[in-house]
Amino acid sequence: MRALHGVELPGYRPLDNDGDAPSDAWTNDDGDVLSVHYFALPPDLPAGLDDGPALRTALTHWTAQAGGGLIEASVKRLGELPALRQILKLPLPQQSSGQVFIGSFTVPRQGCSTVVKIQAPERGMTGMREAVVMGEVGPEVYFRPHPYAPDVQGGLPFHAADHARWDAKFPDHPLTRVRRTLDALSEAVTVDPDFADLPPFTGPAVRDPRA
Repeated sequence: MRALHGVELPGYRPLDNDGDAPSDAWTNDDGDVLSVHYFALPPDLPAGLDDGPALRTALTHWTAQAGGGLIEASVKRLGELPALRQILKLPLPQQSSGQVFIGSFTVPRQGCSTVVKIQAPERGMTGMREAVVMGEVGPEVYFRPHPYAPDVQGGLPFHAADHARWDAKFPDHPLTRVRRTLDALSEAVTVDPDFADLPPFTGPAVRDPRA
């Protein structure tokens, strides 16, 4: 089901499908990958979009358990529907250093969902943004408790360098590119009327404890 329109952004070209890439995928000269995914299953979100604190807390723990770090999560409109906007970071697979930054909009309906995702890996020398920001703010305030879940353990740390205020200083950094692409998507994407007419997502299904 093609639920979203307008995802093909300027500067992106179709990604060659080698059997592993999704059919609706594009890349740019930086090696970022933009993709659209439709899931014909109830969304696996831990809370409804109207319960921001519970949603962000659970997502923070989920991301840490996967070895990453949740940078930000909020509910925004994508086209005509509310969507979960997330940015997270994960270690680059099979590498001793470096991160990949992933931004996404998840548009849930009660029985299915559509996700548009941008992935931007670090290349070449890594850690420059973090080193510069730590030098400017000082190590004593660089690392901080996660605002969504101060008790979270494991995964990648929450720190000052991931804040959007530093994007202008690092316009080519993958995190900056992810935010820029999400902003472009929020302006360009529209929702297919048939998808919009589906029953809205009201929260995760309550399981019968006797099952």
